[in-house]
Amino acid sequence: MGHFLFNFILFIFLLSWTSPLAHSRNTPHNAKTTLLNVVSSIQKTYQVLNFNPNLKQQQKGSSVFSSSSSSHFSMQLHSRASIHQPSHADYKSLTLSRLDLDSVRVNSILTQLDPNFNPEKLSGPIISGTSQGSGEYFSRIGIGEPPSQAYVVLDTGSDISWVQCAPCADCYRQADPIFEPASSASYTPITCKANQCKWLDQSQCHNGNCLYEVSYGDGSYTVGDFVTETVTIGATSVRNIAIGCGHNNEGLFVGAAGLLGLGGGPLSFPAQLNSTSFSYCLVDRDSDLVSTLEFDSPFSRDAVTASLKRNPEMNTFYFVGLVGISVGGVLLPIPETSFMVDSTESGGVIVDSGTAVTRLQSDVYSVVRDAFVRGTRDLPAANDMSLFDTCYDLSSRSSVEVPTVAFHFGEGKVLVLPAKNYLVPVDSVGTFCFAFAPTTSSLSIIGNIQQQGTRVSFDLVNSVIGFSPNSC
Repeated sequence: MGHFLFNFILFIFLLSWTSPLAHSRNTPHNAKTTLLNVVSSIQKTYQVLNFNPNLKQQQKGSSVFSSSSSSHFSMQLHSRASIHQPSHADYKSLTLSRLDLDSVRVNSILTQLDPNFNPEKLSGPIISGTSQGSGEYFSRIGIGEPPSQAYVVLDTGSDISWVQCAPCADCYRQADPIFEPASSASYTPITCKANQCKWLDQSQCHNGNCLYEVSYGDGSYTVGDFVTETVTIGATSVRNIAIGCGHNNEGLFVGAAGLLGLGGGPLSFPAQLNSTSFSYCLVDRDSDLVSTLEFDSPFSRDAVTASLKRNPEMNTFYFVGLVGISVGGVLLPIPETSFMVDSTESGGVIVDSGTAVTRLQSDVYSVVRDAFVRGTRDLPAANDMSLFDTCYDLSSRSSVEVPTVAFHFGEGKVLVLPAKNYLVPVDSVGTFCFAFAPTTSSLSIIGNIQQQGTRVSFDLVNSVIGFSPNSC
């Protein structure tokens, strides 16, 4: 214990001493290198396992809120760690658990979007959990009249929103009381003839009312009544939102009452709100910081914009017009076709809030990784870990200079990633890994590690996606 305290105090001292350049807010898109604050990153691995979440008391009456504008409202966005303290013994076991869950989710997405994809083998045992995401980001909403408060997982890769409902044939454990439909004056079953029922991928009828089922790639599922309910966001209540009222639910949803679907289909929450746009900013998933999920808010002036593309075969997912990747300020020799949807509607690049680690086609990944390795020859190597094949031992460093990594979009738009968004700690002793991974699929995914600290905005009317660094 004394050794741990000594190291922790040392980290705090070094953090206060480290150059502020490690937190530089603006990196030119042609910059060759940037600084990673090693000490700060390691410090957070201790915090995530030791801080005591008290959000329930802090957030009563203020966990979600609406803006002063009637056409723009938002809700608070929390990392999983801030409301559900990890039970893992150390940060390495937490990392391995997250990566296993992430692989399950990615396999589920790729199976939907790529008919030629063979699921990837995982590096370790699968922990029972949902492929709809390891539940990294939550928000709090009200369901019914009067509203019952509930934490829900946010997911841009899903359309159907749902919560667990009484009576439960089979419900997993959640942080809040199970929603009681009988206590809500606005609970209304959807008939089988209604369009909302016809839009479901899996539905049945019972006494003329619609039943829904959503199943996930790891065997998790939710089954129940498809209904309309009032959803409350702060002082704003929206009636007649179609949601699933799940009486039979299986999976590890990390304490959440259900899921809020932010995908592109007609049953998604933004579509039912008739929102012209929405945006989110993902705070560091190892912190207790808070950000917002916003609807119908304007783009930030400094947003790096790209075309927002849709695949008619799978309208849930948001495809982005990525055209290239640079490392160390040099655009890599990757054909633009590697990032495009082909004539068979396969391939392309999606932006997904529920996937953690960005996946690139194997050939593309190799080019990116090799360029990064060439720029980090002076850093001591460490053993591979799970998905990560490029790792470093930074235990003796307070900060390191690493090559910049940037996404290139059309019309010369460039998004430079902060170093902490691609070189991440995987334990608490100084092992860091390059947070990209290869996939045998033709589809690539920009995950939430690369999105952290950046407001991601979806202009649904003009088909534009915007990335605004440092806008949480």
